[in-house]
Amino acid sequence: MDLFEYQAKELFVKHGVPSSEGRVTDTADDARAIAEEIGKPVMIKSQVKVGGRGKAGGVKYAATPEDAFTHASNILGLDIKGHITKKILVAEAKDIAEEYYISFLLDRANRTYLAMCSVEGGMEIEEVAATKPDRLAKVPVDAVKGVDLAFARSIAEQGHLPAEVLDAAAVTIQKLWEVFVAEDATLVEVNPLVRTPSDEILALDGKVTLDENADFRHPDHAEFADKDATDPLELKAKENDLNYVKLDGEVGIIGNGAGLVMSTLDVVAYAGENHGGVKPANFLDIGGGASAEVMAAGLDVILNDAQVKSVFVNVFGGITACDAVANGIVKALEILGSEANKPLVVRLDGNKVEEGRQILVDAAHPLVTLAQTMDEGADKAAELAAAR
Repeated sequence: MDLFEYQAKELFVKHGVPSSEGRVTDTADDARAIAEEIGKPVMIKSQVKVGGRGKAGGVKYAATPEDAFTHASNILGLDIKGHITKKILVAEAKDIAEEYYISFLLDRANRTYLAMCSVEGGMEIEEVAATKPDRLAKVPVDAVKGVDLAFARSIAEQGHLPAEVLDAAAVTIQKLWEVFVAEDATLVEVNPLVRTPSDEILALDGKVTLDENADFRHPDHAEFADKDATDPLELKAKENDLNYVKLDGEVGIIGNGAGLVMSTLDVVAYAGENHGGVKPANFLDIGGGASAEVMAAGLDVILNDAQVKSVFVNVFGGITACDAVANGIVKALEILGSEANKPLVVRLDGNKVEEGRQILVDAAHPLVTLAQTMDEGADKAAELAAAR
């Protein structure tokens, strides 16, 4: 999960990373009030999850509260590379002597962590890497040893930071590593990390990406979710701990196990070629130990997708017994009532398959069709979707 700058700075404050005073708002009037409270010139910064804000007019210097109001009025609603500005950060403007760059990231290719540091801050790091590669240090970080003050100082030194700021920079770099580890991040980036005329080292910008697989360790991270930018169905699925990804087709897919679901996507796409080109509408894995409640939650998500014309439930009973799946389907249809108005094709196999099929036969729901094989089920689901 990518964070907005103001959210990244909240984590910086939490871990003692020095930054500039500021608050986020969504109105120009509040921007003026915040500037008055700060009592000094401020920066008005668009809060969007994309680079190039300054070049797009999304970052402005305001010498007075009235300037803050004017700039905020212009920036709110600004489209920056397809991202609409809905919030702005009003932060104290700082005098800058020099700008540096520092980041920690997960280096997937080399299966390690990586620190990147450069004296050439304030510009896009890709440009530095392309034009001045000798000015960008790439330092592998041992996951066990981590980053102590001595190693942090070495990172700064390899990034060609001036000798007189190495000690101060090392303290900040170590604290940024603390953010990276403690918050289960895959990226922590500061550009620029600035040196003020009084030799303070401050993180004036911040970019953080959190590993959502670690959310169970961080219930407080839920407050960072950008509900305006997230598909409401994906939010609903996440609230129910479902592995769901929305696609652009018409056949809803539910299965147990990522491999089976991926295979089902392929089979449905292939079957769709014979039925008007219909395609899978989603990936939804209910997991290996799914209960009737989980199946009900999954169906609730998919049946509320206006794009879906039919649903293919493809389950191989192992830990998830077929009778539990069948009960989940019946329960979901009862809960949804008249909202359940799309045909379901169900293929069950494996543990308690006969019991599961019998539950569905006894329920005799007019929307449910049983299939004996995956190919048969995919073809029927594609046919039903094409007919609607």
